[in-house]
Amino acid sequence: MSNPLLQAFFVGRAVAETINERAERAFTDALSELGKLDAELREQMRQFSEEVMEKANRAAETAGAGTYTESSQVMAEEADDVQAMIDELRAEIALLRTELQRHRSQS
Repeated sequence: MSNPLLQAFFVGRAVAETINERAERAFTDALSELGKLDAELREQMRQFSEEVMEKANRAAETAGAGTYTESSQVMAEEADDVQAMIDELRAEIALLRTELQRHRSQS
């Protein structure tokens, strides 16, 4: 390229595209990490709740009262639903990222 103005334009365009791609990648990675963190926290909370319910059941059995299994089952089902939703969101993010890259390559 003999024209420095034209060369500067293409270099600037390439820089902008590269920055945009890296920002997109960083954003999707951050969302993925956030989803993982959320899933881990929910799993820890579920485990904590199960531990509490087990202790409560043991104490209730020792005292001669009934057990509390219904609420722990509901909490386990909710944790599974949350994990499924997180997995679906990750799949949608991957699909959107692919579509965005396809759109960029066509432009």
